[in-house]
Parts: sequence; C-alpha cells; structure tokens
Amino acid sequence: MERRSFLKKAAVGASVGAIAAPALAQSQPTINWRLASSFPKSLDTLFGTAEVFSKRVSQLTGGKLNIRVFAGGEIVPPLQVVDAVQNGTVEMGHTAPYYYFGKDPTFAFDCAVPFGMNSRQQTAWYEQGGGKQLLREFYKDYGIMNFLGGNTGAQMGGWFRKEIKTVNDIKGLKMRISAFAGKVLQPLGLVPQQLAGADIYPALEKGSLDAVEWTTPYDDEKLGFYKVAPYYYAPGWWEAGAQLALYVGIKEWEKLPKDYQYAIEAASYEAHVYMQAEYDAKNPAALARLIKNGAKLRFFSKEIMEASYKAAVTTMEEEASKNAKFKKIYEPYKRFQRDQNQWFSVAEAPMQNFMSSHK
Repeated sequence: MERRSFLKKAAVGASVGAIAAPALAQSQPTINWRLASSFPKSLDTLFGTAEVFSKRVSQLTGGKLNIRVFAGGEIVPPLQVVDAVQNGTVEMGHTAPYYYFGKDPTFAFDCAVPFGMNSRQQTAWYEQGGGKQLLREFYKDYGIMNFLGGNTGAQMGGWFRKEIKTVNDIKGLKMRISAFAGKVLQPLGLVPQQLAGADIYPALEKGSLDAVEWTTPYDDEKLGFYKVAPYYYAPGWWEAGAQLALYVGIKEWEKLPKDYQYAIEAASYEAHVYMQAEYDAKNPAALARLIKNGAKLRFFSKEIMEASYKAAVTTMEEEASKNAKFKKIYEPYKRFQRDQNQWFSVAEAPMQNFMSSHK
C-alpha cells in the first residue's frame, strides 16, 4: 500500500515537472527588435553574420526574442549605426567600430588600429586581456553595450592602377582607404578619399581614384576592382584583424530578462566564430580566381612597410597625448600586443612559415 502510494506521488511529481518547463518558457515575454547593419546584403559574410546571430538568439529563447536584421540604408545610412542605437531608433546594430573614427579614434580599438593585433590576438585581448572592460567603459558614454560581432582576419592592402614600389610612389596617390590609415599615410603624400561602397568602382573606372582598399579576396572579387586596378597588394597593415561589433542600447538591454541577455551573449560568440571561419574557408579559392582573371598579386616593399609603421606609431602617440580616452586603452593594448607578438614568434610564426614553404 505504501509502495503504491509512493509510486502514485512520484508519477504526479514527474507530470508536474514535465509541464513546468514549457510553462516557464511560455511565461517569458515575446520581444521584437530591429538590428541595423552597416553592410549590404550582397556582402553575404559581413551581412550574413548578423543573420546567423539573429537566428541563434531566436532558437535560444524559444522564438521569444526576435531580432530582424536590416541592411545598410534600409533604416539608417551604413555609417550611422552608432547614432541609431544611441538614440533608440533601433535596439541593435552590427558594424565596424572604426567607421566612427571621426567621433573618437578610440572606437578603432574595438575593430582595428594600424599595425594592430591579428584576429586571435584581438579576441584574446578582448576576452582575457581587459579589452572588454575598457571598451564597455568607453561605450557607456554612448549608451551602448558592445559584443563580439565577427572578425575578417588580416585584410588585403588594396587595388592599385600601377605598381607601388617605394614611398615616393605613394605621393599624390588618391586612394579610398579607412580614416585611420588615411591619417597615417597623409604625411607620406597619400590623398585619402572617403567614399560609400556604391561609389567606389565608378570613381576608380573614371580615374577619380588611383587605388582602393576594401576587405578580403572573397568580398573584393564581387566588386570587380581588378578590371581597372589590377595590382593587388598585401598586407593591409591597417587591418591585421578587423573585429566587428554588435551593439545593444543599454536601456533596451536592461529591460531584457536575464535568460535573453545570456542568449544574446552566447549567440554573439557563435557569430564571431562564424565570420572568421567563413573568410578563412572562402578566401583561398577567391584569390586563385582573381589571379586567374588578371589580378597581379604584389607585396608592399620593406621600405613602404617601415615608413608606414613609423608614421603609424607617431600618429598613435600624438593621439594618446591629447585624447585621454584613447590613451586609457592604448597603453594596455600596446603591452598586451607586445607580449602576444613575443609568444607568436616562438611557435606560431615559425610553424606557419615552415608550412608555407611546403605547398
């Protein structure tokens, strides 16, 4: 009798437990957000990373937190994502933080600085080197929480109409290039140009531009730059590991149930890994196709690299001397990068150099 009573109670308990989990999920609110991307849908890896993130958040919340992704220009212009999140036009954004160099060069540390860390080092600094804490403090002034949003890896140095062999060849060159790199190269004679993506090819074709840098072979191939500027240079020393960011408005973040916050953080890590894997997998074949179609692969000379490095250090030090926010991140960033470079020179670089010699 006692045994039958125990089994009956146990069965009832199990039944209640089975109902409790879905009932708890159903009690959570359904929330619909909008995410403004800085990228067009045609750049499927850059834009697609936000879609991967959105889909994963929905899965992790049982379809309760739905984030609709909008391409650059659909809600706000591509370079106004920070403003849109800050003023509450959208709840989220996905962008390259160095686009906001004009607001404050400190934004670049959440993306890439000239002769900065590679993608693995950047992630290590962000996660284990104090980078996340420093950046979160910086973003508070903008009402933003930042999360990892992908990394392109080292980018290419761009497309040129003619070969660039010496520093002298840079003088007077009109180049579409990122703001930070443009500032570094101006003392060497470069004439930096800021153009939206859709305007680059026509300007190159008409001769208004002599050169352009974009991203990696996979994306560059789609834009057809090789047809008018065949010399394809490496490396893009201003983007050794360009990290993208997912932005969430702090006010909206604080309204979310904890489970939804955890979902956003977990999904951001998955999206971060996705982007790097996509580029690493697709760039080799894209580069081979570009060369087959007429692109002429070249590498910046040691003279150009050394002059650029010297100019970059001078520019960074000058910014740190007048910008307290920049300096607060720059000093620990430098120390972490120095230690990382020492470590990579011991095992990573020699191993990679050896393997590169055995094709």
